[in-house]
Amino acid sequence: MKPFVGAIFDLDGTLLDSMDVWNEIDRIFLSRRGISVPEDYLQVVAPMGFRRAAEYTVERFGLPESVDALIEEWDALAIEAYQTRVRLKPGAREYLFQLKRQGVRLAVATASREAYFVPALKNNGIYDCFEAFTSLAEVERGKGYPDIYWRAAEKIGTAPAGCVVFEDILAGVRGAKAGGFYTVAVYDRHADADRLELERTADRCIRDFFQLLEEDSCPASR
Repeated sequence: MKPFVGAIFDLDGTLLDSMDVWNEIDRIFLSRRGISVPEDYLQVVAPMGFRRAAEYTVERFGLPESVDALIEEWDALAIEAYQTRVRLKPGAREYLFQLKRQGVRLAVATASREAYFVPALKNNGIYDCFEAFTSLAEVERGKGYPDIYWRAAEKIGTAPAGCVVFEDILAGVRGAKAGGFYTVAVYDRHADADRLELERTADRCIRDFFQLLEEDSCPASR
């Protein structure tokens, strides 16, 4: 790991082991309409903001519902899961606590909605680790671009060159690298289709956060 003073974390699939929740939400939502979940669907919508994902879903499947109605239905399916069932990826809590002890400034950059991730972070005891939260609703472009990572870095007062971005999806890694960030790809089984390209693109790949604890990676502030 290169020295760093700031760390920006994606949530779903990176810190939160939540992709099964979205697989189930997609299955329930589309099955109510007699549609099977396409294999590429979760991968396509993952880098999008929430509203853009809803617009894409309406367009792709020719749904009669409005985007707002779709979001309302997703909310009803997701909020209970995030409040009660979503847990952290292996080693995530321990690694965040280590970085805090070392004085690293921590931020979140997520496509998720506040109503989902705040309860999940609080229930898992890591909400107070972060100095700033940034969602795709705050920027114009999705995670294939650096906008959200630039905004997160700005909030914690660090330059991209001094920040590490942790992501599980290829679009996120590409967007962060385009913005001048050091990138760490965090393994998630739901991103297996892009595994080889992730390994070629990211500056570093890890199986879980325990790997970094074992290596005792050293931020610049140490």
